[in-house]
Amino acid sequence: MQDPTDDTLLKQAGAGDRRAAAMLIRRHSAQILGLASRMLNDPVEAEDVVQDTFIRVWRAAEKWKPGQAKVSTWMCKIAVNLCLDRLRKSRPSTMENAPDPRDESATPAEQMESQERVVAVQAAMQELPERQRAALSLCYFQELSNIEAAEVLDVSVDALESLLARGRRALKNALADAREDLMVSTPLGGSSGFDGTGI
Repeated sequence: MQDPTDDTLLKQAGAGDRRAAAMLIRRHSAQILGLASRMLNDPVEAEDVVQDTFIRVWRAAEKWKPGQAKVSTWMCKIAVNLCLDRLRKSRPSTMENAPDPRDESATPAEQMESQERVVAVQAAMQELPERQRAALSLCYFQELSNIEAAEVLDVSVDALESLLARGRRALKNALADAREDLMVSTPLGGSSGFDGTGI
């Protein structure tokens, strides 16, 4: 039996079908959480965005018209707007809430190198302007197409590509600076293993 489409599930959820709502949550919550985590760098805030996104989805579900947009793109648009609202209201992000990524199969040296890269990318992402951060998160971490990401951000594809180009350039420069700082701070001129190529 073929799984129901997002449009079908949303229509059923709008009519009060809790099983359809639960299926939509299972299908899309991880994507929304990943997007919010990249943008906010705060796991608690990211979880709140996921909850608020689905609350808004349920409120509008009854009026949803199949075919007007992809449900997943619409959900991402809601999540991005909620993230942007929080970023405008909050103090500058810090790295104290960043997750501690670990690969248990890696050696201690490999784990350290991987963590340095992830932390460096997260720190560099937090320094980007909000919309550049959103564009990079949507296209490179959530793997949306340029057309879908442009729809989420309410910009033209050309404007999105400009955001991506500026964001990539700023990220590359920030990672190059981070690499230099790490090399300078490493005793006896040793390398930390971070080369800024992990994105």
